[in-house]
Amino acid sequence: MSRSLDWDDDHLRLTDQRALPASHHHLHIRTVDELLEAISVLAVRGAPALGIAGAFGVALSALHHTTAQGLNTAAVRADADRIARARPTAVNLSRGVARALSALDRGAAAVLAEALALLEEDEQINRAAAHHAADHLLALTGRRPLRILTHCNTGSLATGAWGTALGTIRDLHARGLVEEVLATETRPLLQGARLTVWELQREGIPVRLCTDTAGVSALREGLIDGVLVGADRVTANGDVANKIGTYPLALAADRHGVPFIVVAPLSSVDESIPAGDGIAIEQRAAEEVTTLGGQRTAPPDTRVYNPAFDVTPHDLISAVVTESGVRTASEPVPAPLATRLAAEIAVEKDFPSPGVLFQDLAGIYRSPGLLGSAAREMARRSRGDHDVVVGVEARGFVLAAAVSSYTGLPLVLARKPGKTPGKPRAVSYRSEYSTDTLEIPENALKPGDRVLLVDDVLATGGTLEAAATLVHGCGGTVTRCAVLSEISELGGAARLAPVPVDALVRTLPPPGSTPEGERP
Repeated sequence: MSRSLDWDDDHLRLTDQRALPASHHHLHIRTVDELLEAISVLAVRGAPALGIAGAFGVALSALHHTTAQGLNTAAVRADADRIARARPTAVNLSRGVARALSALDRGAAAVLAEALALLEEDEQINRAAAHHAADHLLALTGRRPLRILTHCNTGSLATGAWGTALGTIRDLHARGLVEEVLATETRPLLQGARLTVWELQREGIPVRLCTDTAGVSALREGLIDGVLVGADRVTANGDVANKIGTYPLALAADRHGVPFIVVAPLSSVDESIPAGDGIAIEQRAAEEVTTLGGQRTAPPDTRVYNPAFDVTPHDLISAVVTESGVRTASEPVPAPLATRLAAEIAVEKDFPSPGVLFQDLAGIYRSPGLLGSAAREMARRSRGDHDVVVGVEARGFVLAAAVSSYTGLPLVLARKPGKTPGKPRAVSYRSEYSTDTLEIPENALKPGDRVLLVDDVLATGGTLEAAATLVHGCGGTVTRCAVLSEISELGGAARLAPVPVDALVRTLPPPGSTPEGERP
C-alpha cells in the first residue's frame, strides 16, 4: 500500500493529515524541530505511525550530528529524549525512539537502517493483527455481512500502511463481509470525519458518518454487529488508552452485547504499567474545543477540559488482538476483583450442622456493585460461546439472573422439586444432608442449545453435575460452568471435566472441615 510516511533520500516525507480531506500533500521533515512541530500539531498521528516517525527523528538527529570528528551521541540522545516525550500517552513513540537508539553505537547509517526496518515491518504486523481480528470478530457474530462501528482513525494514515482496526475492516471487505461501516466524527479534531471516511471512500468500502454520541444510539438500536478500535497503550491487565470517546462506546457495546475488539501491534502493549490508572493522559490545547475552522465557538476565556485520550477498563473489552493473536478476557480475573470478592465471603463453622463449613456470600450481595462486577466478568469470559444461561437453585439464581442480563441470553432455572409446573425433567443427586432433586421444564431448552451453567459455590461438583445431566437430557450441551467461589481442594472441577469451570475466587477449606454443599 501507499505509505503515510517514508524516507526520501535524506529526509522524512509524511502526509500532512491536517489538510485532509480538502488537500492531499506531504511535509518534508529535515530536522528534529520540524518533526516535533509535526507531532505537536497532529500532522502525523496514530500510535504506530508515531513510533516510525520517532525512529526516523533519531535518524535525522544522527545524520545531523555526524561530522568529520565522528558522531555526537550525547546530542542525539538529547534529541531522542525530546522526541520520546512529545506525546506521553502513545507508548509506540518512545519504543520507536528506543529501537533507533539501539543502533547508535554503530553510527548514523545503522540508526537509519533500524528506522527503515521498523517501517518495513509495520505493514506485515498490521496485516497479521488485522487478519486475526477479522477471524475473531466473525467467530463472535452470526450476521453476514457485518455492520461495524469504528472510532477515530486507525488506517494507513495512523500506521506506516494498512492499519489496525481499519486494516481489519479492509480484510473483511476483501472477503465480501462488510455491509457498512459507521464512523464517528471524533471530536474535537474530526479524525474520523476527515481521515477515516476519506480512506474508506477511496477504497469503495460503504461508510456512513455519525457524531460521537450517535454511535451509542446505533448500538442501542441494534444497528452494529461489532466495534473495532485501535489503541495508544495497553496495560498489563488489558486496560486500553485510546482516543477520547472510546470508553462510552465500550460501555454501550457491553450493555447491548456487541463485541468490542481492540486491534493494536505488540509495540502498543506496555506490561510495565499494571492498570489504566497508571497511564499519563495528554491534555490538549483549549483552542481545539473553543474554535472550529478558525471560528470561535465558545465565549472568550472559556475554561476547557480537553484530554486527548480516555482509558477503557479491560472488563469491557472482548479481546485485544495483536500480530501474535487474540488476547481475550478469559484470562484470570484481575486481582482487585478477586480480592474484593474473597474479602466478602464469610466462613461459618458447624453450620447448618456439626462438621460443616458454610460459605456465606451475603457480603457480596450487600456490597454495592460487587455482584454486578462479578456477573459482568462471567459474561465477558463467556461472550459468544453460549445460547442459554441456566441458574441452579437457590443462590445460583441471583448470580445467573445478573449474568443473563449482561449477556442478553435467556435464563432457565433449575429448581428444587415441586416448584416447576407441568411435567418437568428431573434428576436426583446426593447432597450434604440427603438425596435432593433438580427440575427444569421439559421444553426449556432446544436440541443443540449451548448452555452456561451458573451457581454460587463449587465444592465436590455434585449439584452442577446433576444440572448438567438435566441439560443433556433436554438435548443441550453444557459448554462452561461459572461460579463465584470454588473450593479447589475438593476436586469439583475435575469431576465436571472436560467442561471448563470459571471461578472468580478459589479457596481451600481448613484441615478437618467439611464444606457445605454436595457430596460425591
